[in-house]
Amino acid sequence: MRAALEAHLGSRAVSRVVYGAIIGLSLVVALDSDPPSALVMAVWLLLSGVTVALAEIYSDVVGTETSQRHRVTRAQLAHLVGQAGAVAFGVGFSAVFFLAAAVGWLELATAFTLATWGGLGLIGWYGYWAARLAGAPRPRAVLQAVLVAAVGGALIGVKVLLH
Repeated sequence: MRAALEAHLGSRAVSRVVYGAIIGLSLVVALDSDPPSALVMAVWLLLSGVTVALAEIYSDVVGTETSQRHRVTRAQLAHLVGQAGAVAFGVGFSAVFFLAAAVGWLELATAFTLATWGGLGLIGWYGYWAARLAGAPRPRAVLQAVLVAAVGGALIGVKVLLH
């Protein structure tokens, strides 16, 4: 498990998961004040993840083909699909809380709370490990985690001010 985690943290997929988590957090925060059902929310998150992933693949294919003046190879496409899968995971991360609410394991309000704080936690967790793996001492890594999570917190603050 540790080797898989270290391999993941050393990959470009990390940036894509964080990117997706920010999108997912935005959806959760935006829909919290007038929530759909738990199942609808889970489906929206999962479909949003797939949609963003497909947009990533398409835009990367177009960008690669225009800049390199040749068709994307299978190896390049496989790499792009892997990166897009990480984005889809990040966006859909919070769907698990809404699926739990859909089957009655959680209340809908609890699912929104866990999805919000889980999204912030995921973003902060990656911020911490980015700093640690770049050689920062623990206190500085914690500060970085708090600062990057504060970006998501600002989104929540804006939502609170608007509603």
